[in-house]
Amino acid sequence: MAVVNLTINGRVYDIACDDSQVNRVQDLGREVNSKAQHLLTTVGAVSDARLLVMVSLMLADELTEARDQLGKLGEEVAGAAEGDTRLARTIDSLSQRIEAIATRLERA
Repeated sequence: MAVVNLTINGRVYDIACDDSQVNRVQDLGREVNSKAQHLLTTVGAVSDARLLVMVSLMLADELTEARDQLGKLGEEVAGAAEGDTRLARTIDSLSQRIEAIATRLERA
């Protein structure tokens, strides 16, 4: 088990994580600190608790937007797949018609 030192708003937090997750936790800590610094420049000094809530809300908002976009993309992919299926059926139907015409021409 590794311990990662994260600096958020000038304070150091020791976070335990799996050895394989050290880089990921460091990246996430930098992201949280970046959001905190952005908020502090926008709203000014606030308590650590309020800052935590505000950063959490920002991240939750981004996550919700990402989920919504993913859902829309999923619907678009499903629609495209449905279109592909219809196209495949149409091509199959046309090829059967062409084969039937070719068979009739061969008999004539």
